[in-house]
Amino acid sequence: MTTTALFGSWILTRRDGAARIERDRWVLIEGDRIAAITADRPAADTTCDRPGRLVLPGLMNLHNHCFSEAIARSHTEDGRGRKGGRSIVYTVLLPLSKTALTVLSPGERLAVARLGILQLLKGGATTVMEPFRNGLPEMFAAAEEMGLRFYGAPYLFSTADAKAGPDGRVAYAGDDGAADLAAWNALHARWEGRANGRIRLAMSPHATDTCGPDLLRACAARARELGVPITTHLAQSDDEVATIRARYDGRSPAEYLDWLGLLAPDLLAAHCIASSDDDLRLMAARGATVLNCPRVFARAGRTAAFGRFAAHGIRTLVGTDGYNMDLLGELNAASLISKIAAGRAEVADSAALVDAVTGQAAAAIRRPDLGVLAPGARADLTVVDMTHPHLQPLHDPLRALIALANRADIAQVIVDGRILVDEGRYLAGDEAAITREGAAAIERIWDLPEARAAFEEA
Repeated sequence: MTTTALFGSWILTRRDGAARIERDRWVLIEGDRIAAITADRPAADTTCDRPGRLVLPGLMNLHNHCFSEAIARSHTEDGRGRKGGRSIVYTVLLPLSKTALTVLSPGERLAVARLGILQLLKGGATTVMEPFRNGLPEMFAAAEEMGLRFYGAPYLFSTADAKAGPDGRVAYAGDDGAADLAAWNALHARWEGRANGRIRLAMSPHATDTCGPDLLRACAARARELGVPITTHLAQSDDEVATIRARYDGRSPAEYLDWLGLLAPDLLAAHCIASSDDDLRLMAARGATVLNCPRVFARAGRTAAFGRFAAHGIRTLVGTDGYNMDLLGELNAASLISKIAAGRAEVADSAALVDAVTGQAAAAIRRPDLGVLAPGARADLTVVDMTHPHLQPLHDPLRALIALANRADIAQVIVDGRILVDEGRYLAGDEAAITREGAAAIERIWDLPEARAAFEEA
């Protein structure tokens, strides 16, 4: 069992359930666990003694899309790809990610997966929940290979061929529920618990408008039988709300899931931007979690305010949705957008936002061994270099982290006691080669006629 001693000028711990910053402490790691936090320098095989570091529990990003967002990158900003001014989910992301499964070789798909995971790690994430099409098992392979703690969430659809026409209206086609559940079960049998438990699965029916009642009930029953989290997209557009109301007797998407028994403490619901206040009160009463990804909506001129969901008493986490995969940038956006939306500076404060990607995220997936720095916890740590000029002088490290820091300040990322990123560089692979090969694979998709059509001006 190898040991590592890590010095932090500031270390985020908890006492009596409350977060606290401790000054000038050492974290001793033995194998894949934290053994001690002490004021005295411990003996260890490896010693990291770099003053000016903020040591955090490993940051947890529970909503990300490596593959589909890479396809859209630098094409869909400034309103492009939004047919009829609507969401790019059905004009770009779903159609082109499905095409990519047939156009790209397994090696090319693996290259895209590696590129995404490299960004996630360099952005400070140690745990990621990643929904993706179930024909992309390379996501699991890349996470296992590169050291990330990974909750793969292969999609299940009732209508996998949902696609927007030139006017932006979505046509729903296909009947894939039984096949997708069989595919999910096969992936669970192959991957669950791999890499010392670092690789897990979540149940991921895609969204309320692409999943019918029978599939959603079957997904919930299977997830609860296995004890895995459930995640889905909920009320991510006004069109989705209108579609569900027309199909299911005027119900909102939240009411639809509640009717089917899915609105519960094991549900992680992404986005929820088109939810009414009544919907949010219902979600709070049922104990569901919201996954807030503010920047992906801000690029379309839409407010997705962390503070709005939190004000309803809902456990609210922050994810990147794949948009730049920069968790510190996402936390900064969550803070600023919430303050603008509420017209108040004190909402979405720094402590709450850090908790949203540490302790609260761990609680949402029932992992008391994650999201905390304490003896016996998993040795997942994110270390931030606070010595940069834009972070000095420094009074409050958590406020500086949320308001001023960025992904370039990530100094170390440690998962299961293994240092994956050191001084900002990924140690277990060639960053330049990973980037080059992943980008080349995505550019093959961009060259397709259907991709060029999808990216046209709205």
